Amino acid sequence: MRDVRSDPELQDLVRRFVTPGRRYLRLGGSLFRLSTAERSAFVRDLAQAAHGITPAELGVLFEGGWRERKTAAWLVAVAHRPEFRELIGGLLLASEGPYAGAAYCVALAKFGSAADAELLSAYLDHYLSRPDLDYDQAFVLGTLLHLDEILGSEYTTRFLAPAGPWERWLEVRAVAALDPWDCRRAVQQLCTVVDESAEVFALLHSGN
Repeated sequence: MRDVRSDPELQDLVRRFVTPGRRYLRLGGSLFRLSTAERSAFVRDLAQAAHGITPAELGVLFEGGWRERKTAAWLVAVAHRPEFRELIGGLLLASEGPYAGAAYCVALAKFGSAADAELLSAYLDHYLSRPDLDYDQAFVLGTLLHLDEILGSEYTTRFLAPAGPWERWLEVRAVAALDPWDCRRAVQQLCTVVDESAEVFALLHSGN
């Protein structure tokens, strides 16, 4: 992992793409608290950032900490760059740090293919066997529910079966978990923000 404190290249990318307008903090649930005008400005700025960053620069951000990786995942989602699918799936599975997991899910949700559902399923296969770890299990399951709806698939069936992996994971936990259906709604709302930014991105990309 590259350390922004000692990496001039990463420092420059953070200054240009991660910290403007405290972007990395807004990429998530706080988007729902923006006013209409604030959301419109944020969507426009996010699209401009996604248009202005290169694939190589995105790769550098993905080598940084959670702020950089979270921002990179959103920019990848807006620009629809599925070539980053395997990298994002690997980072999600590795769960090396906090706060970026939901961003990885949003990117995979927007790619929206069976390959993305397989990456989410692999995460659940691993982490639903670890009730001692409270990571992104519910949000990943909610994202998979969203993809099942989009794809007409049944990836979540085996996880949500009676006495299945989700129920077993819940049974041994000391605290309540997020509801995956609530997480599905959150994913859908976040994907709407991506779609709004993607429309602006498309205009920028076409030169209009």
